[in-house]
This record gives sequence, C-alpha cells and structure tokens, in this order.
Amino acid sequence: MKQLYHVRSKTPVAYKPLHAAKQLQGACCPLPSAEHCTTACDEAVSRSLHQFAESLGNAIDAKDPRTSCHSEEVAIIAQAIGQTLGMTCHESDILHIAGHLHDIGKIGVPDRVLQKEGPLNEEEMRLIKMHPSIGANIVQPVQAFSNMTGIQAMILHHHERYDGKGYPFGLGGNAIPRGARIIAAADSLSAMLQDRPYRASMTFDQALEELQRCSGTQFDPLVVQAVLAARQHIHDLVLMLKDSEQAPPCLTSLL
Repeated sequence: MKQLYHVRSKTPVAYKPLHAAKQLQGACCPLPSAEHCTTACDEAVSRSLHQFAESLGNAIDAKDPRTSCHSEEVAIIAQAIGQTLGMTCHESDILHIAGHLHDIGKIGVPDRVLQKEGPLNEEEMRLIKMHPSIGANIVQPVQAFSNMTGIQAMILHHHERYDGKGYPFGLGGNAIPRGARIIAAADSLSAMLQDRPYRASMTFDQALEELQRCSGTQFDPLVVQAVLAARQHIHDLVLMLKDSEQAPPCLTSLL
C-alpha cells in the first residue's frame, strides 16, 4: 500500500477511507457521548474523530488539485461562524468536523465531471447534485459521527438555499438545519477564494460582497451577518491556511 503525507505533520498514514470508517465504527462502540468530552479519554476520542474527518476531507480534495485543502478551509470558516453566533464549544466542534466531511459524497462523482473545465451539461449537473445524498449515506453507518448531532444533516443539506431553490430537497429558511446553512456560506466563501477553470479567484473583500449580495436568497442573513462580524478573524485563519499550503500538498497519492 502506498502512503500519503499530511500537509502539516508530514506523518505517513495508510489511506483506506471506507475500510477505516468501518473499523472506526467498531472501535468506538460504545462511544462516549460527544456532549460530555470532559475526561482525557473522551478528549482523545474527539481528537481522533477530527483527525479522521480531516483525512477523509483531504482525500476528496485530492480528486481535484484545484481544490487543495478546500475542506479544511470550510471547516475553519464554519467553526468561526458558529462561535460568532454563540454556539457552544461542542456545537462549533461539530461544525468543524462537518466542514471536513461536507463534500465526501464527491467520492461517488466521476473525476471527469469534477475536473471539467467549462460549464456542466444536464447529466453532469445531475451527477454533481447527488453528492450530498451520497455523503450522508457514507457517514450514516459510522456510529462515531451519527452520535454527533447534526453532522449527517449538514452534509445532506449544505447545498440547500435560503430561498428554497437549492438541492437535494428544495428546503428553505429555517427548514434547513442551522449547521447546513453555516456550511453553505463557508463552502461558498472558500470556493470564491480559489481559482476555477471558468473564473479567477476573488479577493476576500469581493467574496464578502458576493455573500452580502446573496443574503436572503442563497444564504441565511444571520449567517452572513456573522461572517461580516468575524471577517478579520476569518481572514486571518484563511491566510494561515494558505501559508501552510506552501508545504507539500495535502495529499499527493491515494492508493
């Protein structure tokens, strides 16, 4: 089996995401309640879950080198938004994990679609729109994640829109889980800060202006307000992550 290297630790780790998910499920049964991670043992479990989620997110990002570390960026932005909205440490930690896992369903989307340079046709869009449901199905059997309230729903609904015009179910407003509304804004902000085949990356200020423009239509206005309130903190976090990308890529090989 080949090895990969984490961008910060450079520690080789074996990569078998779905097999590892099943092993983790068995190893963590019974799992201590994630709401009461007060002992050293529980804190170690929580750290392991974060590391596991990060590894899975990095694996998805590796399918397209243009999205290097996107999942990690979504995770830190979402966590910052949650903290600004007054969420508890536990709730913001769940957001962080969900941020890493939000696009895990793209493992079921063909590379030719993910890496296409240009507009997607109707069939390709249909395949893309399947990834939230695929992702929710992937994490559902893993007790470690299902015990952490809301992660599966955040993955499933992170492409819903506040005006009800998103997917997969066309939910709108408060019918969309709050965590999914936060992930949606964090996902879009991160995407706007990265180059795409059809456009150049935006500056941080330009991306914030776009979030404001879409407040109340694509995004929850309260979430957008939280992003603006934490703009300097989020900007600093993004810069720190960009600096870390000067090291070797998040993942350089898979199997």
